Amino acid sequence: MGKSIGDLMTSNPCSIDADKPVSYAAKMLRDEDVGVAPIVEGDKLIGMLTDRDIAIRVVAEGKDPEQTTVRDIASKDVVTIDPQQDLDEALRLMAQHQVRRLPVVEEDGKLVGVVAQADIARVASGEQTGDVVEKISK
Repeated sequence: MGKSIGDLMTSNPCSIDADKPVSYAAKMLRDEDVGVAPIVEGDKLIGMLTDRDIAIRVVAEGKDPEQTTVRDIASKDVVTIDPQQDLDEALRLMAQHQVRRLPVVEEDGKLVGVVAQADIARVASGEQTGDVVEKISK
């Protein structure tokens, strides 16, 4: 077994409460200089929100970002990984589901981190990183 996800992940990622308005989420994404944020109820992951979600599901649909909550537009079918799993499992999940980031969630659903393609690139071999990037990009 290689490095555990718990060793690779970014701990305490910036998350957004599910009942916050989309306008708040957009400002947080801007201020944190990120394109995606986990959506939580308490400390439990319930979805992910991207800047693209805001553009497509709010702006393009003419919805009011002050009245629309992140719960209303967040992607809820989220692929996650456990902090005890290893690098190979993260690579497999990212390639299979064509995602660049995996929320790291404990058995009880508590969000504890995020592992990104960039985190993996720092520890994986060049061949592994190239392989997963190619599969994600298909």
